[in-house]
Amino acid sequence: MPLLLISGYPKSGKTRRARQIEEFCNNKLSALLESPQPSPKLARLKVQYISDDTLSISRNVYGTAKAEKDARAAFYSAIKRALGPDDIVIADGLNYIKGFRYQLYCEAKAMGTPNCVVQIHIGTPPATCRELNNAAASSSEPDSAYTDADFENLIMRYEEPNGMSRWDSPLFTVVHDDPEPPCEAIWDAMVGSLGAGGKAPKVVKPNQATVLKPATSSSYLYELDRATQDIVSRILAYQTDHADDIDGGGTVTLPTSVSSNADGEASAAVELPAGQRITLPQLQRMRRQFINMNRQHNQTKGGAALSANRIADLFVGYLNDQFQAF
Repeated sequence: MPLLLISGYPKSGKTRRARQIEEFCNNKLSALLESPQPSPKLARLKVQYISDDTLSISRNVYGTAKAEKDARAAFYSAIKRALGPDDIVIADGLNYIKGFRYQLYCEAKAMGTPNCVVQIHIGTPPATCRELNNAAASSSEPDSAYTDADFENLIMRYEEPNGMSRWDSPLFTVVHDDPEPPCEAIWDAMVGSLGAGGKAPKVVKPNQATVLKPATSSSYLYELDRATQDIVSRILAYQTDHADDIDGGGTVTLPTSVSSNADGEASAAVELPAGQRITLPQLQRMRRQFINMNRQHNQTKGGAALSANRIADLFVGYLNDQFQAF
């Protein structure tokens, strides 16, 4: 389920807004579950809240680059662990780096969440944040405040979300004086109208960059390499045996032990182009291209691995297609 990122200046009221959204989501779930015919998916939903405080991350980590990097890695790992099909994750943090927000967007997209990552930019002026930080420093809980140097540095480095960017969209801006965030609009963007007769938000499909490629059988790669190298060796041997043929060309037949056709002593055949000899670098280049195109095709639709004979047939067909362009 969706990831809700809280983004804003230090001491801008992010935690208060995150807690308001968390309370609204829990109340909304309880109300929908009490409806006459609640969606089964609603019963599995739960809200998870993650922040620097829940991870015991001190405000002092922003004083050095290494400490901040380690803290950001811990925050990222916690969010990644929490993301799931039945979780609404509220990530309460500065989230001031555009690249970091994009990383989290990719993690959410890889999970196939039913919406894009929702960002909230807390619209609080820096002067107001500075006053709140000074007040916290002189309160009974000074650990909740940032040092003056860290505060000014974070304000300067803040990269404001842009609603035109796909990783910052949809974007909700909450002004400091607003009593509550637009919780209903945020809920509709995150969860939709499950259980209320409406339609759910658009499903986000992982793209090729965020989907793990299937594991490839080591035996298949071995057979792919062995079968193609055997055919290359037979072509070179044929040209060596027919070195006196100045016109080049010819037919290299493969025995039934190599090809899958068992109708006779010879099956598939490589038709060499007339008028020139094929060099080893040319054959190796074609072989590498064929292997790169087929290294992930380790299984057919039926689930059985391609045999060495079938690989040989495919490679012979590929070579003949390539030789026609000579």
